[in-house]
Amino acid sequence: MKLKNKIALALGVVLVSVNTNAQKSVFKKEEFKQWAQTPPMGWNSWDCYGSTVEEHEVKANTDYMVKNLKSSGWEYIVVDIRWFVENDKAGGYNQTDPRYVMDQYGRYLPALNRFPSAKDGQGFKPLADYVHSKGLKFGIHIMRGIPKKAVQEKLPIKGANGITADQIYTTDLQCKWLKDNYTILADKPGAQEYYDSLFELYAQWGVDFIKIDDLSRPYHEAEINLIRKAIDKCGRKIVLSTSPGETPISAAAHVSTNANMWRMVDDVWDTWPHITHLMDVAQKWYPYIAPGTWPDCDMIPLGRISLRGERGEDRMSRLTKDEQYTLITFFNIFKSPLFFGGDLPSNDAFTLSLLTNKEVLKMHRESTDVKQLFQKDGKVAVTSKNPKDGSIYLALFNISDKKTENVTVSLSDLGIKNAEVTNLWTGKKVGAVTNEVSATLNKHASVLYKLKVKK
Repeated sequence: MKLKNKIALALGVVLVSVNTNAQKSVFKKEEFKQWAQTPPMGWNSWDCYGSTVEEHEVKANTDYMVKNLKSSGWEYIVVDIRWFVENDKAGGYNQTDPRYVMDQYGRYLPALNRFPSAKDGQGFKPLADYVHSKGLKFGIHIMRGIPKKAVQEKLPIKGANGITADQIYTTDLQCKWLKDNYTILADKPGAQEYYDSLFELYAQWGVDFIKIDDLSRPYHEAEINLIRKAIDKCGRKIVLSTSPGETPISAAAHVSTNANMWRMVDDVWDTWPHITHLMDVAQKWYPYIAPGTWPDCDMIPLGRISLRGERGEDRMSRLTKDEQYTLITFFNIFKSPLFFGGDLPSNDAFTLSLLTNKEVLKMHRESTDVKQLFQKDGKVAVTSKNPKDGSIYLALFNISDKKTENVTVSLSDLGIKNAEVTNLWTGKKVGAVTNEVSATLNKHASVLYKLKVKK
């Protein structure tokens, strides 16, 4: 074989190898659904630390999860908003003189005074490595768009052949409550490359989960498309959560083919009206509960919250015990992602018990065919099935302000005639029922039953 042909053959082999590797690093359309076949479960720093969480606090919550929650299926540790600001404040945001940290390509980097392991340009990789070393997964929060600072300084976009940040932005539809970023013009050259550069960086850090804010109201379809493409190119399985606000039902088809989870409402805090509003809005989302794509009830505002949070003073959740059971029961039977918002090391025994009930979490993990039977006159009934053992789950709620209410469901509405009933939270057998199931509930209280069908 002539030398020229040998060189050509060698080059061909190299090119085939490169192309094959490139193909392997690109995920197929909707392959992302395989990354969250059950609703994701984890901890998020927002409810307890707002925009001020520090590395040692993230590690403390990681250690608690390993010891107390990992065996129950909890696995994500998520650093929420503004981890790139050196001088943010509790109870809101410093928008007067924020000190941003970013690289030469307009990509935010962790603030070293809060995340010291990010020194020497390592970013979140050392913290992600710590979380991964515990057998858990690591996530971060970002705002949609491109930093104003990057636009003002006309920073280059990595991989965009000389295009700079000031060429791909608009002030239209800028986030109303946080002014760090501008909207990206999705059809501009460099727009896709900017998001590609973000996820290239996050993949290098070892990010497994990303919550992206201000995508839902109004619904930013074009930017979500950029994000989906960027994740699918980056070569790392990064679960995507879109947030916050009431995602319009008109966007259901699009969001469920581009994101693993999406927020149905604004932030849910520890007040009763937040819960009833959530249950009301959720009514239209039951048909979209499916493996890999989950309507999201928001974070769980239980335990100790607002140590340095955005809403209110340092406190244990203001919800009564009945209201806490109602919240966590609804989150579980609805199969919402479960992201605890309180400071985990501050948990009391009651709060921990709400997060580790084996039978409740089995329902959350295995159930299918979730549907609401009714929501009227302050009474709510939600049901689902376990295809593995044939059991039926039934949650009954008294969301009225009446002292007590009797909530009744006909067994015919469940497609059965007789059943043995067990209370999932207590594990106690209620006994055999015929024709109907009922419970007398205090105001704001609930009950969660497992029905074993009798032949």
